[in-house]
Order: sequence, then C-alpha cells, then structure tokens
Amino acid sequence: MTIKPRRSVLYMPGSNARALEKAKTLGADCFIFDLEDAVAPEAKQDARTQVCQAVSNGGYGKRELVIRINALASEWGKDDLAAAIKAKPDAILVPKVNTPDDLSPLQNTGTPIWAMMETPLAMFNAKDIAFASNLEAFVMGTNDLAKETGASLQRGRHAMVPWLMTCVAAARAADISIVDGVYNDFKNDDGLRTEALQGADFGMDGKTIIHPGQIAACNEIFAPSLQEIDTAQTIIEAFSLPENQGKGAINLNGRMVELLHCEIAKKTIAINDAIKEKQTDQ
Repeated sequence: MTIKPRRSVLYMPGSNARALEKAKTLGADCFIFDLEDAVAPEAKQDARTQVCQAVSNGGYGKRELVIRINALASEWGKDDLAAAIKAKPDAILVPKVNTPDDLSPLQNTGTPIWAMMETPLAMFNAKDIAFASNLEAFVMGTNDLAKETGASLQRGRHAMVPWLMTCVAAARAADISIVDGVYNDFKNDDGLRTEALQGADFGMDGKTIIHPGQIAACNEIFAPSLQEIDTAQTIIEAFSLPENQGKGAINLNGRMVELLHCEIAKKTIAINDAIKEKQTDQ
C-alpha cells in the first residue's frame, strides 16, 4: 500500500470561494471540500459548481483533494456524485454510510472512495464497509455519532473508545487509512493537542479539523518524532549487520528487539519519507 500522509484533513465549506482559494496556501495534507453539512440547502447547486471547478482547475500542489457529497438518498446526492466524478478529485467522501451497499454506486467510477463512519449501524458493519471495493479511508464522524447515540464527547471521549477502536481494527484489517473526528473547540489549542495525541495513540493516521489554526499541531502529532526516526534507523541498521542476518531477535543496547520491531521501524521511516516528499512543492 502506498503511504499517503493524512495527518491534517481540513474541512472547507464548498460555498465559500475564498476558503477554496486559501486552501492553496495552507499546509494541510488533505482538504475536504464539503457539499454536505457546511452548505445551506439554497446554496447546494452553486457550491457543487464552485467546488468541482476548483478541483478541475487545480493549483493545490500535492495536497489531496476530497469532495464530500450529500447523501445519495438526498435530493442533491446523485447530481453531486456525477459532477464530482467528472471533476476527478483524489477521492469522494460519502456521508451516512451504514452498509457496504451504500458505496456500491461509486465502486465502478474509477474514483477512490472515503466513507464517513458516523452512524450506529456503521459501527456494527465496520469490517464489511472497510473491505468495500475501491475504499481508501474511513473518516470518523464523532459529532454525528454523539448525536445519534447520545454518547458524550467529553472526559476523554471515553464513551466513544469502543467505536473508535472497532473502526481502527477494521481499517487495519483492510489496509486502508483512518482519520479521527473533529475537535470542535477550535480556539482551545491544549484541548486539540490532547485529543490529537489520543487519536495517535489509538492508531489513527490523522485528524479532521475545522480551522487552519489546527493544522500545525496535527501535522506534528501524527508524524514520527525525531527520536522515533533515530530509533527506527538504529534498529534497521542493527538488523542489517552481517552477524544479525537471519536472526529473529537481537540484543540492542541492552534491549531485546525482534524482527517485528524492524518492520515497525521501516514503516516509520517510510511515513517520514512520504511526508518529506509531500512537502516538496506543496
């Protein structure tokens, strides 16, 4: 699987032309140009035209562009899908996914799919959704999950942990990305960092965000630290020594290190290399 950095995934309202243009100057890894929640009903058609034109025209460098369409069962969904396919974004994000069948209209379009995981039924069907054809990523919709279940997002999101980890396990089993939900209090930097660190500990690849001021913290937290990179390089070098060839475990500075740690180290270096590559000419 090709590593695609998705540390910071910024929602941009599709009806805001200035926001779409500003995205060309921001350091987020990905942008979700939103036609759903962020757009009033009377502005849906204009937003669709504006977003698809922005994506078609390009100018965003190596930033990944994703269009979130309205639910396919809505009055706008089918037209959103047709226009988005023609615009050729990096992916189309489908809201309100309950089962793999909700993704079937997109599976032969040639456009990668992302799925919003934001309903109680989606939590029960996470594994089957994760293995849907052409799916590249889960996006956790924690606000909608809270709304639909009555569960709290407070006190460390303890009520959400079983669902978050279920989706992480499903994503890893299917070898797709998973991006954490938004942190709503965008002026609370400490709160954002705490929740982003939690998401990184859970195994998330990054976090959806709602304000440019949240980009830097997520880019830092969901990237390997200098210490992690140094440790990874040391482990890889140790296993490459002639005397360690064929060994399943070695003694490295008084610590037992296994081949699985070498595989983790290689992934750490690969992630760091992918981040550096994305940052060039962005």
